[in-house]
Amino acid sequence: MNELFIERLMITALNEKLNGNMKNNPKRIKNSTLQMMRRIHTISNVNTIILLFIYFLLAGCGFYSLAGSIPSHIKSIAIPLLDNQTAEYGITEDITDNLLEKFTEENILRVVDEENADSILRGIIKKVEDAPSTFTKEEAVTEYRYTVVLDVEWYDVKNDEVLMKSQYSGWGAYGLSGDSGTDGIDNDNDGLIDEEDDDEIGDPRSFAVKVAVSKIGEDILNKILSNW
Repeated sequence: MNELFIERLMITALNEKLNGNMKNNPKRIKNSTLQMMRRIHTISNVNTIILLFIYFLLAGCGFYSLAGSIPSHIKSIAIPLLDNQTAEYGITEDITDNLLEKFTEENILRVVDEENADSILRGIIKKVEDAPSTFTKEEAVTEYRYTVVLDVEWYDVKNDEVLMKSQYSGWGAYGLSGDSGTDGIDNDNDGLIDEEDDDEIGDPRSFAVKVAVSKIGEDILNKILSNW
């Protein structure tokens, strides 16, 4: 098998993968893949080309493809108001609105009502825990952790089957000061504290709720779009 033939095989495979991903998710194609397309002709070592070709086949041609992981007949999703089995007021709306916002922004699946949806994302809030997590030597509370646990089911309307069923949890931390930007706590677990983190602002507990809700939304979105 000569070098030119292998190069042509690589170019064909990459082109086919690129075209397929651009139709579904043009914003998510990695720049490195496009650079590889431009550089293929400069590779002279046939062994390197073979190894690269095998690598791309095994790694899905090196693309970070989201839409390609979703069943082809599913083009839309409905996200009805979640059920709430806890006494936490407002958490149902917070999580539902966050999911709607994230899926709308991602724009991989059209967000529609249940009557017109190819798939439906349903959820049940199983637990909300607001408990002390850090103490002083004198056992005084210095930090609380707000945790939400949610059961989620993604349902394929057309094929009448459950595509995904998982439990998710998210948490945010808060202290006793009047503002999350001055409480000395890494409220959203991003390694930044107070003035280092532009996100940390406002009522500490409210911010912790926001962090927990956002984490759950991100995990659900990533699961549906990336791990099918």
